[in-house]
Amino acid sequence: MTRPKLTYFDAPVSRGEECRLALHLAGVDFEDVRVKTAEWPAVKAQAPFGAVPVYEVPGKPPLAQSNAILVFVGRAHGLHPKDDFEAARHEAMMGHVEDLRAVVGPTLRMSDEEKKRVREGLVASFFPTWSANAEKQIGDGPFFGGSKIHVVDLKLHMTVRWFLGGKVDHVPPTIFSGYPKLTRVHDAVRDHAGVKAWYART
Repeated sequence: MTRPKLTYFDAPVSRGEECRLALHLAGVDFEDVRVKTAEWPAVKAQAPFGAVPVYEVPGKPPLAQSNAILVFVGRAHGLHPKDDFEAARHEAMMGHVEDLRAVVGPTLRMSDEEKKRVREGLVASFFPTWSANAEKQIGDGPFFGGSKIHVVDLKLHMTVRWFLGGKVDHVPPTIFSGYPKLTRVHDAVRDHAGVKAWYART
């Protein structure tokens, strides 16, 4: 291996995609490995925690977990705060995003009837609480920490984008419409020149 490699599925609104975006914004020339279903058992067996994304840098052991990858890339390329407290605040929000994924993720494997029941319950209670707590942590923008884009913004963007597409059954695409700061971060990332450049080439 002569250049960094990121391994994940070909999923457009995912942990892997936010890592791809971070690497692109950082200007890293990386190998973008997109795992096919048939390849997954072999990839899983080699992954540090049996999951992707996995980021590999020449001369280093594989690095797993999306937040760890994002922070590593962010620190190295000016996409994560230098101030320790502000960095921790960003990482707390990244953890908050993973809390949402941990709650919604299991519903992907439920039967249609159970999925409908559980997701409607999440829409009534979990989503409003999660969104209100996120909203309290976001500053005056346009991004989470101010005028500069950071890796936390990519993670927030990807999460909002996941539901805006209207493809998550029983969760309305307007689920975040009452939270202007979350929506603003999503839009600011979407409209960022570097992000536009990524989607123009893929």
